[in-house]
Amino acid sequence: MQFPHPTPARRTILMSFVALAALLGPFSFVADEVIEGDTVNFDRAVTLVFRDNGDIMNPFGPAWLEEAGRDITSLGSFSILGLVVTMVLISLLIIRRPRAAGYVGFAVVSGTVLSTELKQVFDRPRPEMLQAMRVFTSSFPSGHATVSAVVYLTLAALLARLCTNRKLAVLCLATGIFLTLTVGVSRVYLGVHYPTDVIAGWSLGAAWALLCWVAAELLDLQSR
Repeated sequence: MQFPHPTPARRTILMSFVALAALLGPFSFVADEVIEGDTVNFDRAVTLVFRDNGDIMNPFGPAWLEEAGRDITSLGSFSILGLVVTMVLISLLIIRRPRAAGYVGFAVVSGTVLSTELKQVFDRPRPEMLQAMRVFTSSFPSGHATVSAVVYLTLAALLARLCTNRKLAVLCLATGIFLTLTVGVSRVYLGVHYPTDVIAGWSLGAAWALLCWVAAELLDLQSR
């Protein structure tokens, strides 16, 4: 029995499932280590890299750098992400792209719910070095890292698909990845998350964004 050669679209979806498995692997590994309490040394070692002369309560660098860290971390806040997603949805509806709006809306809302539920399941306490930053949820996985990955990677994938210029499409994807990474690093720098919280958030958020993209592609193929 001979199988038909997969189309480029189907090959892309197949590779996406492989990438999805690769992304969920780090989350599963880190979650298991956190449950067993085996991440303490790693978390402390990485956190100290961002501390001034080993002072766990003091981020390295001048005051303006710490303020910049707060500015950057706000890019992953629910307020900023909510405004960005709302404007994107309105824009998509104005240009009569309801399916794209539905794709973005579903990915973001479901990703946020997933992050919130997992926080309640793991219920990991926050780091002891919290100072001026106010937090309202548990630590694992990082909500900023998870939801910013979902939002920025989903929007980057959407923009890349709409781009006719390949270099511009690559720039869109690179920008989404860069914003996701900087938000996560800022959480560790400010001391509001352990490094493993952020790593798990990145893995989970990227996997969820990819899963929603694959689902959208499959629905598009079916409609054709």
